[in-house]
Amino acid sequence: MDSFKETGLNDEILKAIGELGFEKPTPIQAQTIPHLLESDQDVIAFAQTGTGKTAAFGLPSVQKTDVEERTTQTLILSPTRELCLQITRDLTKYAKYVRGLAVVPVYGGAPIDVQIKALRRGAHIVVATPGRAKDLIQRGRLLLGDVRRLVLDEADEMLTMGFKEELDTILAETPEEKQTLLFSATMSRDIRNITKRYMHDPLELATAQKNMAAENVTHEYYMVSARDKYEVVKRIADVNPTIYGIVFCRTRRETKEIANKLMTDGYNADALHGDLSQAQRDEVMGQFRKRQLQILVATDVAARGLDVTDLTHIINMTLPDDPEIYIHRSGRTGRAGKSGTSIAIIHTREVRKIQDIERKFKMKFNRASVPTGKEICTNQLYSLIDKMEKVEVDESQIGPFLPEIYAKLEWLSREELIKHFVSTEFNRFLAYYKNARDINIAARPSRERGRDDRGRNSRDSRDSRDSRGSRDSRDGGVTFARIHVNVGSKQKLTPVRLIGMINEALDSSSAKIGKIEIMQTVSFVEIDEAVAQNLIEMLSGWKMAGIPLKLELARQQDRPSRSFTRGERPPRRGSFSGSSRSNRSGSRSDKKSRD
Repeated sequence: MDSFKETGLNDEILKAIGELGFEKPTPIQAQTIPHLLESDQDVIAFAQTGTGKTAAFGLPSVQKTDVEERTTQTLILSPTRELCLQITRDLTKYAKYVRGLAVVPVYGGAPIDVQIKALRRGAHIVVATPGRAKDLIQRGRLLLGDVRRLVLDEADEMLTMGFKEELDTILAETPEEKQTLLFSATMSRDIRNITKRYMHDPLELATAQKNMAAENVTHEYYMVSARDKYEVVKRIADVNPTIYGIVFCRTRRETKEIANKLMTDGYNADALHGDLSQAQRDEVMGQFRKRQLQILVATDVAARGLDVTDLTHIINMTLPDDPEIYIHRSGRTGRAGKSGTSIAIIHTREVRKIQDIERKFKMKFNRASVPTGKEICTNQLYSLIDKMEKVEVDESQIGPFLPEIYAKLEWLSREELIKHFVSTEFNRFLAYYKNARDINIAARPSRERGRDDRGRNSRDSRDSRDSRGSRDSRDGGVTFARIHVNVGSKQKLTPVRLIGMINEALDSSSAKIGKIEIMQTVSFVEIDEAVAQNLIEMLSGWKMAGIPLKLELARQQDRPSRSFTRGERPPRRGSFSGSSRSNRSGSRSDKKSRD
């Protein structure tokens, strides 16, 4: 399909998107738009961020809206406030010449009374986060009885963030006869369950292999000690003076630490995480979109809705446990026909994750050497010379000062003047990297990387046993810490709900979870020791059933003799065994302020 005129869109919309620079539909748009304009059949579309999916469902939604009716005809659910606002902005632009069409966003972190007033005035299309939508439904303010189209955008992420309970509540309020559109980058078991329960004979659309790695993205990894990971980030930034990228971290705490270090060390960086107010998040994202920031440090959840097309680098401080999350991250660079680089900073025990990604997506990582001081200084020097050569000279501004400057520098020859100029701007790099050490970890001998007769990596087999005999090799040799929580079944705490609370507190679904025990008034949960203290700090103070949560490390004598692993007999009723993969289905917590 060569133009949007072939899709069946009307003249008002074609005029609006023409002014936005839309020329040729993307593959997902070419498949989706004509179908949605002509049919009410449900659709499942596999599409990643940056593929044009907002226009794919948004343009038909605008065209099929009856502006003479004041009721809500389309409901679009998205996982984050940022994405909710981005979709709203886009739909408003598409409807520029459609007189009377109202698009209203509703999301947490903003005054609910303002949103209620907007709904009362009339909202043909509502774009909402699940938590706020559920709240408004329960207040009787969001009426869905006339909804004709329901869009679940980034459905996989909504489930990862623990919104299953909210989605069930919202979908139950919509009419049985409606068109449901589900857009997702992955097809998990939970997504399949939603399609079976709420969709009727859906048409599946996919423009390419589901969630495949982009061809114009180069994948590299650096192998260093954990203590040197921050040094690698600095060297990547220094060797690429024009870097414009995102550094992904696992937790909010790590995000803050890395961003603060970068800013203290003089880098043009800032952080995006769940502890920021909406105004602060908007400010950081606005600065990054305008390239006033070169480096954004973020968690996966916080970066949702950030639509930037010119990123040069994606840097993974820690590889996610789910290979598809890595592909989703890397897909944020190399867009619009441009090339990009996705970098993983790993230690020796994460080689297995690299191999899993390569095998699953039939791609190849290049093992790169951390840039040396000489390489960095060379790149910085030539970048400085390029800037000097291309700088615009305004004679009217500097003219009055030139005679005195000439007189002051006349004793220097041309060559000496260049040396002085370069040294003035360049000495700090020379001084810092003068004796830079090699922080690369040597590759293991091939025999250590080989697999034994049972097909299991021999090193992983040795690492799979800790002092309690409970370490699971598939979790990379995790040491669990046992945490005491001051609520239990009496407060309606369930294992799934607790997992959702952990996901939200850590701003991630990647934390490895072991055994969960729910008693009447207290509970215990085993979690990766590396994030235990962070979880205690982040979750303490939240309320559940009116009770402020108090978390603390359990006493040693309370620790179980062993924890269950996948494939073993389930524990007795009242307790629950999780794993690094089970925490993707947790429900949303009872935090005081929710999306």
